[in-house]
Amino acid sequence: MFWNKDKENNRLTNKSNGGPRAAVQETSDRFTLANEYFELKTRIHDRLLDLIDLSIIDALEPEELKMQIKTLVQKILMEEEQNIPLNSDEREKIIREIQDEVLGLGPLEPFMKDPTVNDVLVNTYKKIYVERFGKLYLTEARFKDDVHLRKIIDKIVSAVGRRIDESCPMVDARLADGSRVNAIIPPLAVDGPMVSIRRFAVDPLEIHDLISLKTLTSEIGELLRGIVKAKLNVLISGGTGTGKTTLLNVLSRFIPDTERIVTIEDSAELQLKQDHVIRLETRPANIEGKGEVLQRDLVRNSLRMRPDRIVVGEVRGAEVLDMLQAMNTGHDGSLTTIHANSPRDSLMRLETLMAMTGINITIDAVRRYISSAINVLVHSARLVDGSRKIVSIQEITGMEGDVITMQEIFSFRQTGLDEQGKVKGIFSATGIKPRFVEKFRALNISVPEGLFDPETVYKI
Repeated sequence: MFWNKDKENNRLTNKSNGGPRAAVQETSDRFTLANEYFELKTRIHDRLLDLIDLSIIDALEPEELKMQIKTLVQKILMEEEQNIPLNSDEREKIIREIQDEVLGLGPLEPFMKDPTVNDVLVNTYKKIYVERFGKLYLTEARFKDDVHLRKIIDKIVSAVGRRIDESCPMVDARLADGSRVNAIIPPLAVDGPMVSIRRFAVDPLEIHDLISLKTLTSEIGELLRGIVKAKLNVLISGGTGTGKTTLLNVLSRFIPDTERIVTIEDSAELQLKQDHVIRLETRPANIEGKGEVLQRDLVRNSLRMRPDRIVVGEVRGAEVLDMLQAMNTGHDGSLTTIHANSPRDSLMRLETLMAMTGINITIDAVRRYISSAINVLVHSARLVDGSRKIVSIQEITGMEGDVITMQEIFSFRQTGLDEQGKVKGIFSATGIKPRFVEKFRALNISVPEGLFDPETVYKI
């Protein structure tokens, strides 16, 4: 039995004898007010936890557990009907939200099930924003209070073996579907706990999805396919929310199944579909300040794991040195991302990160190291209508004096907005044939005829 029948009978007996709690006299209109609604939901939730037989919850299948919760909440609501009359819609809403509290992420659960939601942003317990199609919207959902929000945060971080408290008030975590979660609490968050969730589709996007979304053209897709198959080292750059991780996922699809892939991330988000994949994830320090494992440690360790490809989710620290060393010492075809506003800025950021490692090396040597490690730079951007585009593909050709030289192969140029406010523009080749075409020929990798012809433009 899902609930403890003796507990339930004792509860009903106490109620018939008057019970310690006075009856709540409220109208159905008053019930719709947020505070009163949360009072009712909290009361039902507390009683549900009191009646549940916790010892067998883990043994039940999710759907069976969901039905058992519904049955028990309906019983509790029958008792409440004397005090607060509810219509069928209100009853179903409470049942659904209680199920979300027990099995999911409470008020966030409906957004996690909505495929149109890309980001969920919790600005204290009072406000929850979501991003749909590149635009932010304030929702009507909210948490009861800070304590309620903290319970959901603890539920998320504990599931991946992490913690958040006053001594460690920031945390990066992930959900079961791979979605990225960042949480920060007081004293660092002045107004109360904050949560940011970057959602990833349960069924990851493929190259044809990006083409239909007009992130790129089919011809550019074929070029990227050839770049990955030819084992060129690729750096994907872009600002926050520009689709770098999504693009990295898509490019990883082109890696042959016969190759051994090692992925390295702060929070495991990549969704590679090959069979031979080893996923590594960093670990924060424990409560004693020990046991921390950084991305740099994992990159070093991966070199001893006989990888054919190394995929680093994002370089943001000292691991950049080891990543570039791997690219320069026989681990061709490596992929990674970096935050930057332009292709040139991404190279400057690599230089800065290299300097932060404390290595005693001249800036000229750093630049030569970068120019020999990275072959192709793909830059993505989020435009004014919220759409993501690959706005530049550049080949790094070497050094000229003390400057890393690049040549742009493809670019996107915005030409205006249509009546619906959607971006209009063109993808076009610059007319420069990249040097890696010779490698394509040697490996029998074909690209569309006239791909690099500057006269050919692709309008969107």
